[in-house]
Amino acid sequence: MTHNYDWLDTEFTALEHAGLRRHLRTVMSAPTGTINLDGRDVVLLGSNNYLGLSTHPQVIAAAVEATQTFGTGASGSRLISGNSELYTTLETNLAKVKNTEAALVFSSGYTANTGVIPILAGEGDLILSDALNHASIIDGCRLSRATKKVYRHCDVEHLKGLLSESTAFRRRLIVTDGVFSMDGDIAPLPDIHNLATEYDAMLLVDDAHGFGILGRDGSGTVAHFGLENRDIIQMGTLSKAIGALGGYITGSRTLIELLINKARGLIFTTGLPPATLAAANAALNVMRSSPELRQHLFLHAKHLKLALIDLGYTLLPSETQILPVVLGSPQRATNISEALLAEGVFAPAIRPPAVPPDTSRLRLTVMATHTETEIQHAIDAFATLSQNSVKDLHS
Repeated sequence: MTHNYDWLDTEFTALEHAGLRRHLRTVMSAPTGTINLDGRDVVLLGSNNYLGLSTHPQVIAAAVEATQTFGTGASGSRLISGNSELYTTLETNLAKVKNTEAALVFSSGYTANTGVIPILAGEGDLILSDALNHASIIDGCRLSRATKKVYRHCDVEHLKGLLSESTAFRRRLIVTDGVFSMDGDIAPLPDIHNLATEYDAMLLVDDAHGFGILGRDGSGTVAHFGLENRDIIQMGTLSKAIGALGGYITGSRTLIELLINKARGLIFTTGLPPATLAAANAALNVMRSSPELRQHLFLHAKHLKLALIDLGYTLLPSETQILPVVLGSPQRATNISEALLAEGVFAPAIRPPAVPPDTSRLRLTVMATHTETEIQHAIDAFATLSQNSVKDLHS
């Protein structure tokens, strides 16, 4: 039997014509401020390794020791044979950092969101989701089969209107990023929490990009606003500021027990490698004891942001380490990214569907461990590009 796969060529050609083709680059070194990319050393402005912990000596030593003790793999799902004692240590520490009753670690942030949302809401329920929420939240909402309504980005009045007109649903769940991954702004959590309380709705905060960065000892966006000890369910990742891999949910012990029994993203996947769990736990300890890392991170972000504004670039009003340089069309963003790479700076182009149409951008992310020389090299590259390509940049 012959199958016709000509449509694959059509789909691929359409991506190319729209300026949306993506390809994989090869990183040939550790993710420090400068990396070897496809055989060439360049300044890295596209990493989520915000605190530089993936190369911290204590973190590496913990990973090596765990590998020597437990081997390289988990050997099974957590409910079968893959629930290493390292999980217990990590979850205990996560709950302590987040000041919640319990925590549960998933194999990724994506599976954490797609695991928890269908447990919190289903048919007959309503999910209210910020317009710029992460794709894993969107997919979790789809899997839940609940009704979904999208409120305008960080628009508390719009959210209030949707809540006031939706009293017929069995349960209501508000879902928002804490720090928005492509814009770098922070959700107005106090106002959102007040609405959740007023309208008897649950609140889930995706803190992937706030954890390790904001709040007491880097404990995240909820702590940043002083909302600890409230009935807020928090999701986060171990793959960004923590420099390892995995996602987690923190909340009540009853919620965690329910997830252990019902979350498909936990039940039907192999556990994380021992080295990853030990590295994450070591990184948590470094994160909490090293406030200077966050100080360096924000100093670098401020320096780079002000320099780019002085050069005439358009940046969104980010409050964090994420600096979006908006360029408009996908092709323009790709061209500028490639031109910067030629100058020795890796600043990836972000295009739809990761961002809305006509808002393609460079999503610049600094690291606490960048050197002043590396940040200045990036500024000089942007200055050279601005001088040589004014039409391309600002038309």
